[in-house]
Amino acid sequence: MPQAAQIKDSRWRDSVKPDEIKKLDAYFKRTFNPSMVVKARPRKDDSAEVYVGDEFLGVVFKDEEDGDLSYNFSMAILDVDL
Repeated sequence: MPQAAQIKDSRWRDSVKPDEIKKLDAYFKRTFNPSMVVKARPRKDDSAEVYVGDEFLGVVFKDEEDGDLSYNFSMAILDVDL
């Protein structure tokens, strides 16, 4: 394999697999609220969406770096909601 192909572009993210979505869903339900749901995104596979009921909360991104796997949850909070 060429050396350039071995270097991972920092803008590229690994896809979130269905079994990972199930594990994330169980984690969010267990840790925060049983009504939370993690769903695959319709047009992207590098992340998953998090909902409480029908309300969108945020996005979970998969991050695999130096052999360590983690997931980052990003949620925007509107000033009108404070």
